[in-house]
Amino acid sequence: MFKILIVEDDAELSHLFSHVLENEGYESVCASNGAEALEILDHQYIDLIVSDIMMPIMDGIAFLREIREAGIETPVLIITAKDSFQDMQTGFLSGGDDYMVKPINVNEMLLRVSALLRRSRMISERKLTVGKTVLEYDSLTVTSPEETMLLPQKEFQLLYKLLSYPNHIYTRQQLMDDIWGLDSETEARTVDVHINRLRDRFRNNEDFSIITVRGLGYKAVKNQ
Repeated sequence: MFKILIVEDDAELSHLFSHVLENEGYESVCASNGAEALEILDHQYIDLIVSDIMMPIMDGIAFLREIREAGIETPVLIITAKDSFQDMQTGFLSGGDDYMVKPINVNEMLLRVSALLRRSRMISERKLTVGKTVLEYDSLTVTSPEETMLLPQKEFQLLYKLLSYPNHIYTRQQLMDDIWGLDSETEARTVDVHINRLRDRFRNNEDFSIITVRGLGYKAVKNQ
């Protein structure tokens, strides 16, 4: 059973999140601020954190920075009333993995929690299997029944990202931010070049295809 830490100073909201998560089969533990959350992390293993930003004693941003500086890579879903782009950017740059603005739909929260846990498991295993094709993150290799191929780092990371979430459409800018970093000065069109290289390399692969969604971006699909 996955254990989720809820960091929220609103007792009613914290109780609601806990109730919804436990009904879905998760175990929950609650803290009312970042300092309490740090104490819990010192004594318990946590699979995922749901955190507010505006809290007394230690707010969510300070809490995020503290755990990331300590090398704690537990995925964090930020749920907050702060809704500006600058607030969102600060949340992600401080170490958040996803961001929701209150008031939220709890069913959407559950979907996001599930996705973050799935991604976390894939990262910890550092292996992704699509049909008969296996991507090994540590070696940057893609193995199919026909061959094992060593990819350049950015190409591998791009392919791994797309195949981790089949059918999810990513814009060029989203892929740039995730693979090249928010501070990169590389042009977004670089993504097109890498996509074309991946298509050339895997044009005969029977397990997946990379699709252009006109006007939006790219997605990977699993072949039937």
